[in-house]
Amino acid sequence: MVRKEAVVEEIAKTMKDLDRIRNIAIIAHVDHGKSTLSDSLVALAGLISKDMAGEQRVLDFEAIEQARGITIKAADISLGFNYKNLDYIINLIDTPGHVDFGGHVTRALRAVDGVVLVVDAVEGIMPQTETVLRQSLNEKGKPVVFINKIDRLINELKLNFDQTFERLLNIINGINKLIENYAPEEFKDSWKINVEKGTVAFGSAFNKWAISVPHMKESGITFKDIFKMSSEGDNKKLQEIAPVDKVILSMVIENLPSPKIAQVYRIPRIWHGDLETEDGKAMLAADASKKVNIIIFGITYDPHAGEVAIGRVFSGTVKKGTELYLSGSLKREKVQQVGIFMGADRVLIDEVSAGNIAALVGFKDVSIGETASENEIAPFEAIKHYSQPVVAKAIEAKETKDTMRLIDALRALSKEDQTLYVEINQETGEHIIRGMGELHLEIIETKLKDDFKIQITTSEPIVVYKETIEKEVKDIEGKSPNKHTRFYINISPLEPGVVDLLENGVIKEGRPKGKLHVDELVKAGMAREEAKGLVDVSNKSMLIDATHGVQYLNEVMELLIDGFEEATKDGPLAREKCTGIKVLITDATIHEDPVHRGPAQIIPAIRKPIYAGMLLSGVVLLEPKQKFTINIPQEYISDVITLLQSKRGQVMDIQQEREQATIVAKLPVSEVIKGFSNDMRGATKGKAIWYPEYAGYEKLPKDIQDKVVKEIRIRKGQPPEPPAPSQFMD
Repeated sequence: MVRKEAVVEEIAKTMKDLDRIRNIAIIAHVDHGKSTLSDSLVALAGLISKDMAGEQRVLDFEAIEQARGITIKAADISLGFNYKNLDYIINLIDTPGHVDFGGHVTRALRAVDGVVLVVDAVEGIMPQTETVLRQSLNEKGKPVVFINKIDRLINELKLNFDQTFERLLNIINGINKLIENYAPEEFKDSWKINVEKGTVAFGSAFNKWAISVPHMKESGITFKDIFKMSSEGDNKKLQEIAPVDKVILSMVIENLPSPKIAQVYRIPRIWHGDLETEDGKAMLAADASKKVNIIIFGITYDPHAGEVAIGRVFSGTVKKGTELYLSGSLKREKVQQVGIFMGADRVLIDEVSAGNIAALVGFKDVSIGETASENEIAPFEAIKHYSQPVVAKAIEAKETKDTMRLIDALRALSKEDQTLYVEINQETGEHIIRGMGELHLEIIETKLKDDFKIQITTSEPIVVYKETIEKEVKDIEGKSPNKHTRFYINISPLEPGVVDLLENGVIKEGRPKGKLHVDELVKAGMAREEAKGLVDVSNKSMLIDATHGVQYLNEVMELLIDGFEEATKDGPLAREKCTGIKVLITDATIHEDPVHRGPAQIIPAIRKPIYAGMLLSGVVLLEPKQKFTINIPQEYISDVITLLQSKRGQVMDIQQEREQATIVAKLPVSEVIKGFSNDMRGATKGKAIWYPEYAGYEKLPKDIQDKVVKEIRIRKGQPPEPPAPSQFMD
């Protein structure tokens, strides 16, 4: 093994040569072999023993990851390699495969130019395989593919050569179909994987061997030779003639783009500022001599240095003392330390130049997705997460004295992990954490206990519902408590096309900047006058000023927005967040004296008619759904379908191959958290394997809505029956 300091010295020397840098992520479905493959590349760089590669899981360095044998957060490492007598840097991010931690994958993909997609040869293309590949293509990250666990096809499934070849061909065709569907238009053909071009490798990460067509040509061995040696269990020989580390390294360097190539087409995709400006041109060229422009894609915590921001440097050279403008906090802060990550270790370095990944210390208030730049530029496009929190838990400190420590810990964890949502109630001491699934919340609880040393109590899992409306209601009057000010509103469901814009992040939450949103909204089905009057977006709902010449309206607009946001965060039916609602202020009579139009008067005057309008419209609950891919022996198909139907499941597809069957079904999360795992194991005698993925929100059936609403209201300390519209119209 070589010293990390020596590796860092080599990386520092190579860093400015853009042609010899590759920024990559290893992505896959859970348990397909990402971390095992990463170990071999780390070993090739000389940082761990080759004998330990595959077992050490060096990038799963957190104690909880080692204990559970699962990747929970993305881990960054900069590796130096000599390839064909030239030095290269591979900035590698090993990402999680479990759906609950998909947010880490999303953020990592903003930082990289290419990916190694790992696919289990036995399981083939699984739900998360498709999800992570689609996300990579959306970020214009070019893929290469490693089909892993070939030895299992040969030695466990006992496939012959032709059957093995056919299985691999089916996987390649399936991946190419996904690339055709999701790749950017200009890359739909050129990015398809091709065995002859060397963009596909086959092998066994655990047994440390792999083969590709370029390696076959170079070494003179054939796939039949590999098949024979694997069937004989001669892994030592395979490691000698077809080492996985060298085959994958060659595939990455030869086929994935350098920053110099990638930033030309990636910058216009993720940054919508003026490309003709000095900063625009600098980022397109990855010019290290120009001003610094960075996107922050990760935050971690160092017990000594505090908050560490991890960012991709798109232009300039960042060093200690560089002053950067943060787009989120709207202020300038100086960089106090610059480093690179070597797995668990952050190693200080003098500077990090364009095309590389930097670890920065010194920012007091920085967020993931934020733009850090020397000049004030348009921010990078927001990093959009593809799932939403569907499960929640109430959490509080066992000891009252630990309440403030718990609040600080929850804030720190939610900053590091944007898919964790925290609602803090400093008055009661009880807080709500919302996450992607039960495992996600379980990991957060473990971190609070083990890392932050806080003893906590939590509730049973709670399903996260949403409130929306079904029809338009007009001319609802809202009065201020002193009756001196009145607002008139129309409330209706948002147009489906507008909802899509919100879901896809085209229209952002908050107050719109400029008029760029108007044409998008009109194309999506909203009337132009309404689109021009948009004043706020909150919880995928919109507040629109449709008034004409109302006196003093501008002076109270900030308070109207506050009242609208309060209403959408806490709906009238079950006190759940609202979604898909359009509120038009059509007229108003506002008292001329500012004393009579403060927050205590204006906020209720808009919040109450919104609640009344929702109730008059017929407010309904939306429930989260998950899509399950369930692999079982064929003999259990009938039992599994019966179980799914008993849990309000909808069977979407059934596929059969030999003795195995795959059932795809959509299930309400409320049914999944009620002992689904035990029920499935019981129905299949423990022989089922299943994988969930987020499947959006759908309307809760009317026949169970009243019961669910009553349960939620009681849990939240509200009267069991929801209010009548008249309660908000006095």
